Order: sequence, then structure tokens, then C-alpha cells
Amino acid sequence: MPFNLLPRSVFWYFSFAVTLIWHTPGLFWARRKSKSMEPREFDKYIHKIASRWALGNAQRSGAKFHIEGFENIPKDQAVVFVANHQGDFDIAVFLAYFPIPHGYVAKIEMLKVPLLRDWMKNMRCIFIDRSSIRQTAGAMLEGIKVLQNGHSLVLFPEGTRSKSTTMGEFKSASFKLAAKAKVPIVPVTIDGTYKIMEENRRFIKPADVYVKIHPAIATDGNADIAGLSEKVRGIIEDGLNKV
Repeated sequence: MPFNLLPRSVFWYFSFAVTLIWHTPGLFWARRKSKSMEPREFDKYIHKIASRWALGNAQRSGAKFHIEGFENIPKDQAVVFVANHQGDFDIAVFLAYFPIPHGYVAKIEMLKVPLLRDWMKNMRCIFIDRSSIRQTAGAMLEGIKVLQNGHSLVLFPEGTRSKSTTMGEFKSASFKLAAKAKVPIVPVTIDGTYKIMEENRRFIKPADVYVKIHPAIATDGNADIAGLSEKVRGIIEDGLNKV
């Protein structure tokens, strides 16, 4: 057991829980005011609070985040961010440092986590139960609607954390979201997040994290899904090899 990591880890997990509870009244206030707020205004408010919370968690880990390519994020347009998935801190990267409101395509098991599920619902996250074809199809339709209404989504097509620099297979069906909604895909390469937690048996250890935001790829309803998946995976993997 890496006892030298224990003090930072205890502090980090304690702070994670306390600050989540601390920020939650802001969520409930926004929900009460949502009827009098424009949808975009509500999304920006929720993102502002969630981003502040995530940034604190990222900074308390002691990790250093090196991010490039913000100019590749389209302005005033919904996109699907597609990234490789090394560890749980991948989500903190997006929440803390990406400037536009967005939700996530997440496993349905997240609905069992108190408070986090409330935040995720209001961030317009899509919950998928891969054991049910019918539920998955319904979630995909919901995701398309979210994108068409101008709200961006983040998806990790590997479906699970690699906990390493080795990328898993991309599930091409995930790319139907962008193609059917006719919104751009923005590939994102992430390297180093697994070193913060997963590599240390869930203890927190500072690490250098490198993030590369690649140029957007246009899509349409007639896109070759398998080809699109292969192309995006290649871009992300190439970025990983150049870190």
C-alpha cells in the first residue's frame, strides 16, 4: 500500500464529497428558477458551478494539466467530443477546462449515485443500459434531440477506462449520435489521467496530463459510421503517440 500517498488521498476524497454537497444548493436553486431562465442561460449556469467544482478537484490532486487546441472547438454550435478513456479524471478534464456546457454519455449505473446523478441529469447527460437494446435505442434518440437543441455531448467510445496508454476498441455505434444529429465531431486525445488514480490503486498521486483538442470533423446523416469511427480513432491514437 503506498502510504506516502495516504494524506493527499484522504484530503482529496474528503474534499470531493464536502465540495459536492457544498455546491449542490446552487443546483437546486437553478432548478427552481429554470422556468424563468432561457435553456442556454440554465446550461451556462449549471456548467459554471460544475466547472468550478471540478477545477478544485483537479487542482487538489496536484496534477498538472497541459491542454492545447481550444481554437478547434466550434463556437455557437453543438458538437460531440470523442475522447480516449484512460481514467476517471478524464471527466474532470472536460468539466474543469472545456469552456462550453456539455453532458456525457454515461452508464446507467450512475443513476444510483446520490447527488452526482442530479448534477448529471441537469447537465443533460444520456444514460445507456447496454444490456437492453430497446433502452439503448431510446437513449440514442434522446441524445440526438439534445444535440439538435444545441447542447454538446462527450462520449468515450471505448466504453470503459483503459487505465493505460493502450486504447481499446471503439464502439462505432456511438458515432451515430453525431451523424444523425448532423453535428461535428471533435476528437480529443488524453494522456496521463490514469497515473493520478488508477495506477495507484485509487490513491491520489500528482501527474502530468496532456490533452490535445483536434480539428472538428463534419458529419451528416449519410456518414459511413464504421469509417468515421476508424478515422476518429486514428486521429486520437496518433495524438497519443506524439505526446
